[in-house]
Amino acid sequence: MPATSLFLIAILAQTDAGTLISRAAAGECDAVDAPLQLQLSNRDRQSARLAGLALAQCRIGAKHFDTAGPVVAQMEKEFPADPDVLYVAANYHQKAWNDAIYRMYQKAPASYRVDQLSAEVFETQGKLDEAIVEYRKAIAKNPKAINLHYRLARVLLQQSHEPAALEAARKEFVAELDLNPSDAVAEYQVAQILLAQGKKADAAAHHEKAAQLRADFPEALIAVAKLRSDAKRYSDAISLLERAVQVQPRSEIAHYNLMLAYRNAGRAADAQREKAELDKIQKPPDGEFTDFLKRLGNK
Repeated sequence: MPATSLFLIAILAQTDAGTLISRAAAGECDAVDAPLQLQLSNRDRQSARLAGLALAQCRIGAKHFDTAGPVVAQMEKEFPADPDVLYVAANYHQKAWNDAIYRMYQKAPASYRVDQLSAEVFETQGKLDEAIVEYRKAIAKNPKAINLHYRLARVLLQQSHEPAALEAARKEFVAELDLNPSDAVAEYQVAQILLAQGKKADAAAHHEKAAQLRADFPEALIAVAKLRSDAKRYSDAISLLERAVQVQPRSEIAHYNLMLAYRNAGRAADAQREKAELDKIQKPPDGEFTDFLKRLGNK
């Protein structure tokens, strides 16, 4: 490295962090970008924190999201519970997202992704009819796109559980599986709809497939465990439910079904232990606010 560069780095390393941050706040972001970057490695972690926040905000404000991203990521790693860091991270992700959306609408207004994005926005706003229309537009433009049929099916179920809606949603989940046979969640959703339609045998096959596709899918594990319990294969049911509890330790339904499976298998002590775990999960947390709610309930 040239001597002049070493000299410059030495000067910058001695720059007071507070002065740099003040200059950044005054709008001199370009002038203090390099020295703020150096301050990120300051042994005084508070100075490094403040420098990182100032540097991230400067780059976000200038829409330099490609260089702001690494700074935000470093800050989140070093200060994972800091509210100021989390605020700046949220600001970065929101503005980067908005900028990307704007460019998408500007550069590819006729693409299926624009229709998909419009559908997702309508979905979050609870405008389900509009969301369905936009998802169908996206599918018409790109019938083989992964996840579109799944999202349309989900909105159809949110809109109604009437027989026609259930069948329409089932067909969309099946269409998703045609494109992506490894989608365990879509497989599970098909099973749930078939159950609602009274087709238990068909539903069982899809529950089995969902559990095979994902060994860490608690809902599928519980569904298959119920099938094993119904067949009095309690040992198999217990194995599946123990795995479900391991994956999702606070699942009431997993603990409840495991308790029943232990009891049916004659393992009274294990059933009692599960009952205690279930009671612990269902018990409201102690504390001043809980006591206040209890007093309100007694009035």
